[in-house]
This record gives sequence, structure tokens and C-alpha cells, in this order.
Amino acid sequence: MVLSVVQGCEEESSSVVSSVFASRYVQDPPPRYKMPEKSIPKEAAYQIVHDELLLDGLPRLNLATFVTTWMEPECDKLMAEAINKNYVDMDEYPVTTELQNRCVNMIAKLFNAPSADQTKQAVGVGTVGSSEAMMLAGLAFKKKWQNKRKAQKKPFDKPNIVTGANVQVCWEKFARYFEVELKEVKLREGYYVMDPVKAVEMVDENTICVAAILGSTFNGEFEDVKLLNTLLTQKNKRTGWDTPIHVDAASGGFVAPFLYPELEWDFRLPLVKSINVSGHKYGLVYAGVGWAIWRSKEELPEELIFHINYLGGDEPTFTLNFSKGSSQVIAQYYQFLRMGFEGYKKVMSNCMESARILREGLEKTGRFQIISKEKGVPVVAFAFKGNDRKNLAFGLSKALRNYGWIVPAYTMPANAENVTVLRVVVREDFGRQLVEKLLFHIGVALKEVTDAASSVPMIRLTVEMKADESEMNAGEGTLHIPAASVHWKHDKPETVDTQVPIMDGKTKGVC
Repeated sequence: MVLSVVQGCEEESSSVVSSVFASRYVQDPPPRYKMPEKSIPKEAAYQIVHDELLLDGLPRLNLATFVTTWMEPECDKLMAEAINKNYVDMDEYPVTTELQNRCVNMIAKLFNAPSADQTKQAVGVGTVGSSEAMMLAGLAFKKKWQNKRKAQKKPFDKPNIVTGANVQVCWEKFARYFEVELKEVKLREGYYVMDPVKAVEMVDENTICVAAILGSTFNGEFEDVKLLNTLLTQKNKRTGWDTPIHVDAASGGFVAPFLYPELEWDFRLPLVKSINVSGHKYGLVYAGVGWAIWRSKEELPEELIFHINYLGGDEPTFTLNFSKGSSQVIAQYYQFLRMGFEGYKKVMSNCMESARILREGLEKTGRFQIISKEKGVPVVAFAFKGNDRKNLAFGLSKALRNYGWIVPAYTMPANAENVTVLRVVVREDFGRQLVEKLLFHIGVALKEVTDAASSVPMIRLTVEMKADESEMNAGEGTLHIPAASVHWKHDKPETVDTQVPIMDGKTKGVC
């Protein structure tokens, strides 16, 4: 049987003129508030969305983000093949679950977890990012603290966490969402991470944990977890408390083991009970994967783990969300398999070398003070020297946008807010050629910002003042002007006579 399709005039015409830009669809305004009544061809839909996205910044030139913006085509292919797999369907996708478990074991071993050996499954979970991982760790601390307080018949309604003021916003979210007081150690100019001494002083019987940052968001610096562990151990011994440590290694967790293996920040320290890390930062995976790792099973209260069976089998789950894609977990395992310890070490070494070149190039301008440390994550944070630092920093950030670069400018947290910083995150795909091009554009943008600042007209008014008899010998006095007051001091005996002519009813400024 032959089926005949009769085309209308518009359909017949569109089959001849197939260009999307020749169709009416690109002339209609895109829907913004209401779903359109009718369908449109897939080619037109793609072109409309594609063209609008052209106005986004280029991810590779986005130097504000720690998140991975490039992966190998083979990994892109694997992610595309798994894009329709729901990570939570463990019974239906057992191999994907196995890959997640392998990643947990590898990361736990990397962080020196005592539970990570050849015969026992490490304790951890994959998440949508390091923020979720940190919140899961925080919930475990809160539940353990509450259980202990209940057993001791003590109040358990006022838990707190001690952190530095430089923590990422996810900590503030956790505190607000889960009703935990956030006690922040204030920063100071020249010291932009948590002071372990001050942190331990803030610990009390209601402290569920002290959070240390391995790779500060603001300048990439590592906090001294080892000193924190020593001081907190001493306080616990004096007070009888057992306040633990959580390490937020979102940025530094995949840097320190490869570049600074001698640095003790992880489960080698007895009080470190859990660690979160971002797979989508220096774990080298696209956005959407983080990891929470616990020292042992005893650190994760059983009542936080849910068991479901309506997907085909008993499946334990400890996450804030439920469904999510499998692609990022598969990509993480690909990277571990592909890169190995050797590959990660080379990538991190290259990133640090690019950061060094950028840092030295900025110092050669003579205009910047480097805020970041050489030992930390591959970040270059810098501030203008001299006066008007804030305006110049934001001006430079804006000027670099003209060349495609996204370099954020921001003020430091409380007690150091007078310092305005620009920050460049050096990622795997930011190599020597791009570093040199960025330095060139910074030089050009610097001239633009400086010229723009100097081109603003300045109006100076000179006023002749004479003291009355009561203030003749006072040496100083006050000139009162409506809605203002000017304090004056007699520095020189001579009088400067200046006339300000009035033309057409307006005051002419003396420049």
C-alpha cells in the first residue's frame, strides 16, 4: 500500500527553501513567559536556542570558575552514551554503581582513610557537587552530636560549627537550612584564612565540628589543618569533649596529594572524620559531581541512611536529592583510569607552572600586590597597590570583558573588606599561550582604566576666608556653609587672593 502525503503551500515552499533563516520562525519573538501554542521544526528550535547562547561568555576564558571546562573527546562520548541513565537506579544499572564504589575507594585511599584497603569498601558517596557533600557531612556531625547529648541528658538544641569567614557560601546555606549556628573566625588584612588558634578558642560544648578549608575560595590558600588538629586535641583533653574536624577540600583535595604528599591535612590526622571534594574542579570532570568520604562507618549514623526497594532491590541511599545523571560519575572513573596518579600530578604541575608565569608577569607591571600563596591551589589573586584600589580593580575586571576574559573582582570578607581582589583560577586548559595573551590584555586594559580615571575632570574651588576678631589668635576655626561645614587650619601667613567670576548665573570652576 502506498501512502500519499499532500503538502500545503507553506510546507511545499519550506521543503525547497530549507534555510532556517529564511523561515518565519526566526522572525517571531521567542516565548518568555508562556509555552507556545504550536510546535516548530527541530532545526528552527535548535538555531534559536543556539544563537541566543552565543551571548554567553566562553567557558574556556571564564577564569572566575574552578569548574572543569574541557575534557577529552573520548570522555565526552562516554558521557553522551550515559546521559539517559538515572544514577539512583542502582539495581537497573549495577555497573554504574560499581564504578561509583570504585571512585569512592580510590579517593578514600588518596586521602589515607584507614578503611580504604584491598578488602573493605570505603565509606563515601557521590553527590551532585561538593556543596551537597559538605552538607551530608554536616548532617552526620549534627546527628552524632545530638545522639551523644541526648544520651547524656543534656540540651541538644543549639549546635554550632566553627569556620573561618572565608568559607564558601554552602556553609552559610547549611547553617541556615539545618539550624546550626555558624561561628566565623574573622579575617584580617594580610591573613585571609582561618586562624587555628582563634578557631579553637571559639569551640564550646555545642560545637559539632571545626571546618578547615583546603584551598580558600578567595586566594587558594591551604589552612593549617595539622596545627588545628594539635590544638583541638589539647582542648578536647582538657575539657573532656571530642570535637572533630571536617576538611572542605573542594578545591585542594585533588591538588595536595599530587603536589604536596608530605602535607598532613587528611585522615592521617586523628580528628579529621570526613572530607568533601569536588570532582568537577581539579578532579577534572564537567560540573555535576562531588564526593563525601568518611573516616570509618562509625562516623556516619545509620539513621541517616535510607533503604529503598521499589526500584528492584535493597538500595541504601544518603543524598539530599534523589534522581540525577550518571554521566559525571562515569567520567570521574574514566579520568582516574586514563590519568592515573602520574597524569594527575603532571596536570597539577602544569597548572602551577602557568600560575607562576602569570604571577611573575603581574609583578613585573609594578601595579599589583599578589594576595595568593605559592603553596596552595593554582590560583593567582592580586590587588592594586596604592589609592583607589577598589575602583581600579572593578574597572580592570570590566575592561578585560572587552577581550573575552572573565576575571572577577570582589572585596574580602568582614574585617578585611577594604581589600579588593582580582582572581584568576588556573585550570588544565589554561596553558602558556593563554597566560601570555591574558598578560598582554591586562597591560592594554590597565592603560585604558588609568586613562579613563585621569580623564575625569576635577573641579577645584578656592575660597578667600577671613577670621573674625574672636578667632584671630585661635590658629584654627570652622567655616560654616549652608548644608555643609569646612574645617580650616591656618598654615601659612600669606593670603591667596582668587576671584571666581560669575557668568550667566553659573559658577565657573577654577581648575
